[in-house]
Amino acid sequence: MRLLIRFSAIFTLIFGSGMVIAGFLTYRRLQDDARTEVRDQARLMFSAMQGVRTYTNVQLKPILNPIQEQEKKFLPQTVPAFAATENIGYIRASFPDYSYKEAALNPTNPRDRAVDWEADIISSFRNTPSLERLTGERESSTGPSLFFAQPIRAEAGCLPCHSEPEKAPAAMLAKYGPSNGFGWKLNEVVAAQIISVPMTVPLQMAQNAFHRLLIDLTLIFVVGLAVLNLTLYFMIARPVGRLSNMADQISLGQLDVPELPAEGHDEVAQLASSFNRMRRSLVTAMKMLGEQGG
Repeated sequence: MRLLIRFSAIFTLIFGSGMVIAGFLTYRRLQDDARTEVRDQARLMFSAMQGVRTYTNVQLKPILNPIQEQEKKFLPQTVPAFAATENIGYIRASFPDYSYKEAALNPTNPRDRAVDWEADIISSFRNTPSLERLTGERESSTGPSLFFAQPIRAEAGCLPCHSEPEKAPAAMLAKYGPSNGFGWKLNEVVAAQIISVPMTVPLQMAQNAFHRLLIDLTLIFVVGLAVLNLTLYFMIARPVGRLSNMADQISLGQLDVPELPAEGHDEVAQLASSFNRMRRSLVTAMKMLGEQGG
């Protein structure tokens, strides 16, 4: 049985090491897949908000601008950033942890003012003009969150409303005042589109999948170890034990022990056949010695 215990220990060591390595690699893969899923969600949301901005510029503004001029009233619905922000507000009714913001250091609408971490993103775009996208992770009030950001640069069409208060539409000044949202310069990074997508659910799903995998691997290990032990016992341990017992009896002079079964062509069967021949040869030799002595 000690041989069986050794084989079991070796199998446990090898399979256990394999489980640790496989578990580590699988855990990393599941976590990476979860992050990839979140990044895909962020890109999808970003594309949707870009679609809202384009729709506002192409279809809504031509309709609403004459109304603004006629009524001398500023309509924020003509601003792409306002349209995108309002749109995500309706989406957040069902998905409150998702967010979209066109954060600015000096916005016209105070709700768009960047908080500290958003200001850091804008500064990164300003300090590295070639940087077109920025992705990262941060801790939010609901857990880890992935953000996807893209810079907003002041274009020529933005300057009539945001260069100097004197040049801005009177209706806009009446609504937001002359203190915010001015001083923009052509091609300057003035804001950033920032999508935030929660990672808690995908990461938890990856964690649950990993736990199920560990349970499955453990069950496979237990069943495999039991099958291996039974196989080793019937094919190796028990035949070798019989050989050992037969050798002990012969060494004590008990030459009438029955022969061992030697079925098959494996090494254990060959060993049993060889041992049986040795026993028969020993019995014959002992008889010859007895006859000569008589």
